[in-house]
Amino acid sequence: MLDWMVWTTPVAVFFSCIVLMLVGMTLWEIKSPTVMRKGFLPIATTRGDRLFIGLLTAAYINLAFVGSAGWLAELLKLDSEPSVWISFVVSMGALALIMRRG
Repeated sequence: MLDWMVWTTPVAVFFSCIVLMLVGMTLWEIKSPTVMRKGFLPIATTRGDRLFIGLLTAAYINLAFVGSAGWLAELLKLDSEPSVWISFVVSMGALALIMRRG
């Protein structure tokens, strides 16, 4: 059923983190309902809004990294393309920033 997807370790970890975040946010929302607030984002948001914006940002960071990995390898004269773990760490950092300060 899932043969269409290339389930490498980084892909599995990324999607597992998303599932864990959704479960955690659901439990957090049940325990403590959210209120709208304004951070550095140009709109007032709830926790769920910030999670959605953060997940989109994380996905775009990972896509941009995968798309530019060959170019980065040539630019930096690397023997192979940089690890996707780099984009994973950067995207999770961006997500944390958006959740905390957005």
